[in-house]
Amino acid sequence: MIGLGAISDTDGVDPHLLRSFVAVARRRSFSAAARELGFTQSAVSQQVAALEADLGAVLLNRRPVTPTRAGARLLDHAVPLLLRLDAARADVARLAAPPSARVVVGASPLAVTALGPALADVRREHPDLVVTVRVLGRSALIREVATAAVDVGLADGAVAPSDSLPLPDAGPLRAVGVLERPLAVLLPPRHPLAGRAGLRLADLAAAGWIDAPDTAVPLGRLRTAAGAEGYRASVRYEGTDVGGLVALVGAGHGLAVLPDPTGAALSGVTAVPVTEPRLVHRVEAVHSPTLAGVPAALAAALTG
Repeated sequence: MIGLGAISDTDGVDPHLLRSFVAVARRRSFSAAARELGFTQSAVSQQVAALEADLGAVLLNRRPVTPTRAGARLLDHAVPLLLRLDAARADVARLAAPPSARVVVGASPLAVTALGPALADVRREHPDLVVTVRVLGRSALIREVATAAVDVGLADGAVAPSDSLPLPDAGPLRAVGVLERPLAVLLPPRHPLAGRAGLRLADLAAAGWIDAPDTAVPLGRLRTAAGAEGYRASVRYEGTDVGGLVALVGAGHGLAVLPDPTGAALSGVTAVPVTEPRLVHRVEAVHSPTLAGVPAALAAALTG
């Protein structure tokens, strides 16, 4: 046993200690975590030591700073637990907040195009509405919705037709489908497979790929969907600019799977539809059930 029984007791673990531990584990550095949290390095060290004493387990190796087996297990609990605490605070604040003429929308890079028609409808009804659109990576989007940093989120992913997106547990959020589109493999125009009418993902396992977790279909999802190993990354792309990803594909640095851009111009690449397995690019509107006023009207327009 590694002494994690106290995690199930909400009175047994101080959330402040958990936040310090998560920050150190994520940053792999006590000093970097201290800067992020606004504490001294000594204070963060003491907080982690206090948490270890409370749980009766060493959570972090010190040199280099990495989670122990117990620490890795605790991270699995702590990250969603802290998110739920932040979401609870945001939900209460949202209920107490007065109506606003401002709306903040968050969207992953491949979902932002779904916003246009619904936003136009709402702005016709509310001409003085001030809208902020934030393009966010997939990993950040749900957190921003749960903590009320954005009012409505547009999340996306590759799933079987009509399946819901596998969103992380971030409290009682509501997720409703907005649209589904076919997927395509983007290749350089002179690629040997560029003239095909369709492609099976399993046949591309040995190809070089661009790992773009916030813009393209993640490589891990391709492995799972195709039931095949491989999908080696030639380049990792950590941006949210789809145009930059397309340029890398066109220059021959690797392949990527995106929504089929049929009818749209993608300069310098060829898009070949994915024929197997049957997957679609799905966009869902995600928001709190307590959403009200103009943000709620926008959410309804997106899913209506």
